[in-house]
Amino acid sequence: MARREARWTAGHGLQLPADAVSEMRSQLPEVAEHVVAAVIEEVPSYTDAFSGPMGETIRNAVQLALGGFLSLASGRRGTDPRTPTAPAVEGAYQLGRGEARSGRSTDALLAAYRIGARVSWREMSTTAVQTGVTDDTLVSFAELVFAYIDELSAASVAGHNDELATTGRVRQRLLERVVQQLLQGATTEDVLAAAERAGWEPPTTLTAVLVPESQVRPVLGDVSSATIQAGDLPDLEGGALLLVPDAHGRRRTALLRTLRDRGSIAGPSRPWLEVRASYDRALRARSLEIEGDTEAHLPRLVLTADAEALADLRQRALAPLADLRPGSAEKLTATLRSWLLHHGRRDEIAADLFVHPQTVRYRMGQLRELYGDRLDDPEQVLELTIALG
Repeated sequence: MARREARWTAGHGLQLPADAVSEMRSQLPEVAEHVVAAVIEEVPSYTDAFSGPMGETIRNAVQLALGGFLSLASGRRGTDPRTPTAPAVEGAYQLGRGEARSGRSTDALLAAYRIGARVSWREMSTTAVQTGVTDDTLVSFAELVFAYIDELSAASVAGHNDELATTGRVRQRLLERVVQQLLQGATTEDVLAAAERAGWEPPTTLTAVLVPESQVRPVLGDVSSATIQAGDLPDLEGGALLLVPDAHGRRRTALLRTLRDRGSIAGPSRPWLEVRASYDRALRARSLEIEGDTEAHLPRLVLTADAEALADLRQRALAPLADLRPGSAEKLTATLRSWLLHHGRRDEIAADLFVHPQTVRYRMGQLRELYGDRLDDPEQVLELTIALG
């Protein structure tokens, strides 16, 4: 396994003064809390993890890693005959395995390491300067901090890979089976049984999200760890389907922020057993080249739900204009549409069409000659509004 490779920090040669190490060690709990706070703020997908059952485990791992580093920087061998960082490296390896078991990539964890390195270096270097550490020693100290973080990162990646090689791939196949059954309309009993086999806790709602293949990993790094990625689907060439749990209400805003500028589409949130409806709407939006939030385009989605019916309705509604020259028909059609949308307010229609209000009055006179009292019939007005919407 990769974790058994020679450690990069072995034989580093740095030995911080005892008083500096003592002062840093006394500040470890405070530094650890600052690291945790920064990770929660900058890696949204870890917010729930720190407040859930894994929170205490992760906090302990942060303190263990910082303590191991200080033992290393002070030249102590510790209780482990190989290196004082061995427990922290083992902890990082197990964190990587845990990420794989939760169905996540290592992206969020590696980002957390980078943030941890930045915050820890800022606070420990301040203490080092205050205790009189020389410039040369401070440079070596910085090199050791980032070599140590690289070592922990490599251990987590190795743990993640090892877990995927065993249970991870099996669980992914089981989760894909859950998606298939949801999309195929399987019975509630069958879907629940598949979810139980996959170790997946059904949420209140699911949101279907269509994501380009190149954007799957970054999106997965920012959404709930319980998100399911579907396998290959015939309707999604060049893209992937993610089913995001409980992204309704205020949480939808965070989801849409994650998807911004990534060529992705979010269907509506639906009760989790009805997610097929969310997927179908996202697919329709994709066919119309709509991106982002499908709910921001509901009129267009409704009007194009039956293209042939809309074409027939439009032809019938505009039949009085059929015998006019194309140019005249086009101008009157635009005027009629604006008249409907602006509820007959002449000045607003004129501003919309960039014409004089008198021109609007003239054209509406023509339209009333062609349509007669149909423009006063609510049913006819509704039909025209839909046809020209």
